This record gives sequence, C-alpha cells and structure tokens, in this order.
Amino acid sequence: MMEPLQDTIAKLRGIIAGARSAVGFTGAGISTESGVPDFRSPDSPWMRHKPIPFDLFVSSAAARREAWRRKFAMDDLYRDATPNRGHRALASLVHAGKMAAVITQNIDGLHQASGIPAEQVVELHGNGTYARCLDCGMRHELQAIRTIFGQKGAAPVCDDCQGLLKSATISFGQAMPVDEMRKAQELAMTCDLFFVIGSSLVVHPAAGLPVLAKRNGAKVIILNRQETPLDEIADLVIHAEIGPVLEPFAL
Repeated sequence: MMEPLQDTIAKLRGIIAGARSAVGFTGAGISTESGVPDFRSPDSPWMRHKPIPFDLFVSSAAARREAWRRKFAMDDLYRDATPNRGHRALASLVHAGKMAAVITQNIDGLHQASGIPAEQVVELHGNGTYARCLDCGMRHELQAIRTIFGQKGAAPVCDDCQGLLKSATISFGQAMPVDEMRKAQELAMTCDLFFVIGSSLVVHPAAGLPVLAKRNGAKVIILNRQETPLDEIADLVIHAEIGPVLEPFAL
C-alpha cells in the first residue's frame, strides 16, 4: 500500500532537517516539468535530433553544420523554459545553507536561472546555453552564432583563433570535464546527505556518485518517477512526480 504523499514529504523534511551538508544530484526528470524533453522517452525529440558524436563533429564540416542545425531545432522546442518547483526548492535549500551544491547531468542552465550561484552548480555534461571554442576555450553566445549560421549556412569558428565552435556540452565520445568530475566526487565524499532527483542513474560515471556518497557515510535519497538501479542502497526512495514532492521546500 502506497504511503500518503504528506507522510513521505514529512520523512523527507526530517532527513533534510538533520543534514549538515546536503548535496543535490539532478537528472532530466527535474526539468521535464519546465517543458525540457528528456532523452530516453520513446517519443523524445532528441531521437529526431540526435547529438552528433564528438569525433565526427571534429572531423567533418558537414557533420558540424548538421550538429548546429539540430542544436537550434532543439533549442526552439524549449526556448521559453523557466525554473519549476523542483529547481526553486533546491535553490531555497542552497540559500538556506542546507545544500552545499547541486551536481547536475542537465545542460539547460535552469539551476542557475533559479538563483543558485554558478559556482554552486556542477555541470557534469556541460551547458547548452552558450558555446566554446575547442581550441582556445573562449565563450561565444548562441544568438550571434545563430545569426551567422543563418546567413552563411556554415559551422561557426572562433573570432580569436579560428578554432571550431561547439555547444558547451559534453558530446558522446568527448572526455568528461576533469574539474567538474573532481568537484562532484569531493562533494559526494564529504556530504552527509546525497539527494538524487529525476535521474535514472544509468549513465556512468555520474551514476557512481550516490554509491561514493553512501560508502563515505552519507544518507541517500532518490526521488524519481521510475525505479533506479540504486534504489536498494537508498535510505529513502520516493517514486512520484518531483514538483508536488518538492513544492513545500520552494520559497
């Protein structure tokens, strides 16, 4: 028999209240309420606009043009997305000093838009709201790139060094960001509560972080609509919609 939602929220509130240094860990599920599509649903638009693998992006001008076409097509699908109850709840916990940081697999920038300082958001898969030069690392804004792409129909290059520009996300086959992975591991090892929200916990190495936290003495909470491979190690598992569960924590 399923426990009433208010009882589950009361348990969650008690665990969070007892934590000294919680860490959030978010996946695509927290952003679907904002209209951002997840990657694994059968009808996901990501299946129609699959990201180009990194090695192909680097080696082929045609692949780079197609990558940017798909990038802008996806951006148009959720250009008006704003932070929802889940994002706002985590921002409230960060500002209250209960949550040290949020580690995210998402690339939508909604945690920063919710008010969490950028230095307290660890983006394991990068950020799709801007681009970087693969050679010099210079940041480039998407609107300027889109204008040039629309005019020339060619993949953009860096103004400074003529290097290839790519959305600042981690593509398939691209190395995980070293600094972000190190910071995420440090947070997992030093927190006393690791709160997983909206992640299927099947993508590695990110999916190993809750295990690392548990091994170092932290409690683990998993809030996700479906079961995950790590439910069995969690101190509290909540299979429910994220918004209604976290709404009481959003100020």
